[in-house]
Amino acid sequence: MRHAIITAGTKGLGKMVTESFLKKGYSITVNYRSDVGRVETLKKEWGNYLDRLQFVQGDITKKEDIVRIVEQATERFGRIDFLINNAGPYIFERKKLVDYTDEEWNEIINGNLTSVFHFAKLVIPWMRKQQFGRIITYGFQDAETAPGWIYRAAFSAAKVGLVSLTKSIAIEEAENGITANMVCPGDISGEMKEANIQSARLLNDPLTPIGRPATGEDIARIVTFLCEEDSDMITGSIIAATGAVDVINRRRK
Repeated sequence: MRHAIITAGTKGLGKMVTESFLKKGYSITVNYRSDVGRVETLKKEWGNYLDRLQFVQGDITKKEDIVRIVEQATERFGRIDFLINNAGPYIFERKKLVDYTDEEWNEIINGNLTSVFHFAKLVIPWMRKQQFGRIITYGFQDAETAPGWIYRAAFSAAKVGLVSLTKSIAIEEAENGITANMVCPGDISGEMKEANIQSARLLNDPLTPIGRPATGEDIARIVTFLCEEDSDMITGSIIAATGAVDVINRRRK
């Protein structure tokens, strides 16, 4: 049975990916940061899957927590096939670079970039032994072209660096049956993060050119597809799902 580590897999987009993987029959180690109540709720909601599901608390900005997450995954399930780097700190307040504190900068860089480095170093040896692995990172629209993003300097710097890291892993590990790809969600907010496509089609979204809001299912479908065995030709790719919304430019004013 293939096994996945999914960071921040109890809420939002991560929850949708976790549900998709559970339905595919995979076993999963779900990382969460602090919301114990949410975990208890999910244990009831996902009660039928508890034999192949475990929750591990940890802060992915801290290396020691990352080590513990991977250790618990391998101790219980004995393998790692998928690494879904769903977690990524984000500061919603609109502020220019000079207004960021050192602590905020470090949290954004460590949580979105350095964490992937630590996770990759730990899981790639397992994937090499299996001659199979799928690594998924998250970015933002046009991250591969290194655009400036007003009020999001720290986040954009981390994600643009993550583009290169993702592509580098793809090249280095291709001979070992390991792929690495980045998925770039559009403007998915609020309850739509845990909504499905069918429900979204009942809503009108004048700000999205395709006419409906984006959902967590849109992202989960892409992640699940990229992790399939026959998706090995897709590696080093940056895949956006925005509904044709210009995420960055619409916020430049």
